[in-house]
Amino acid sequence: MTNIAVSRLVQIIDRFSNYSLLVVGDLMVDAYLYGKVNRISPEGPVMVMEVDYEDWKPGGSANVAGNIKALGARVHIAGLVGADPHGENLSQSLKDAGIGVAGVITDSSRPTTRKTRIVAQNQQVLRIDREVKSPASEIIGNDLFESISHTLQDVDAILVSDYQKGAISERTARKLVPLGKSSSKPVMANLKPESCMWLEGADVVTLNQSEAEQLRLALSLNDKDMQNWGAAMRSILNISLLVITLGSKGLAFWTETDHQTVRSHAVEVSDVAGAGDSFVSALTMALLAGASPLEAATIANIAGACAVRKHGVVTVAREELLIHIHDI
Repeated sequence: MTNIAVSRLVQIIDRFSNYSLLVVGDLMVDAYLYGKVNRISPEGPVMVMEVDYEDWKPGGSANVAGNIKALGARVHIAGLVGADPHGENLSQSLKDAGIGVAGVITDSSRPTTRKTRIVAQNQQVLRIDREVKSPASEIIGNDLFESISHTLQDVDAILVSDYQKGAISERTARKLVPLGKSSSKPVMANLKPESCMWLEGADVVTLNQSEAEQLRLALSLNDKDMQNWGAAMRSILNISLLVITLGSKGLAFWTETDHQTVRSHAVEVSDVAGAGDSFVSALTMALLAGASPLEAATIANIAGACAVRKHGVVTVAREELLIHIHDI
């Protein structure tokens, strides 16, 4: 797939444990109800599912933090939870996993963001979202930024993980790049189209293909050739590295002097949920550990392939990367 020596990739992965990262973004709870459907309800044309068991996992930026921890790095997280048992359980779960939670702020005006997936016969049939997407208030935003500023002294970089659930308001986002530059800490970001201009000047931005297309239209980039509009987008955002994931086709990246497409690994896909979190976590850690964009993209593709082999929102451990790195 590439001319990169496996020994070089192993060397990069081995350096992950030397770094500490602050994840800033939307914390979520990913809940699951598993069961069987054997009949239709007499009350209406809907399935009746008999629940066998239920489970939950940290999701959103909390899953990103979990992935970074699993890759061997030290990690802190900053974001919002509601004043409810779900927020308390999520914070405690992160703390128990060895993730720093001093930056987790309780916002009583919103519930803890929660996605409940209904899974029958191993097939997701419904998802129920409980969330408030409105931006955090100025007071909560100030508290969050203060916690970020305080934690920054203990980390090597900031990773902004935005799902447009309210934690990353424009007011807060526009302070992050100047904060990073004043502290000589790189700011990397996995963003939604709406928040890209808020982090103008960041070091790295990642988007999926659909998000990138939305941003292309918003920026009035009419050239249909991705190689050209990707380069223009990178320039407009004033970032060092733009990465666009292309699903089963892999990814494309742009620097000031380079553009490349990196093919994905052919694997049997079980579930794509959370694969983006594993991808961006591995990409970020590889870049921090001194990887070139091509080396980082190769490692991130391996992490994404590991994630889609599993069911549900998952983390990918350093050991898994080292096992599957020989697949390239």
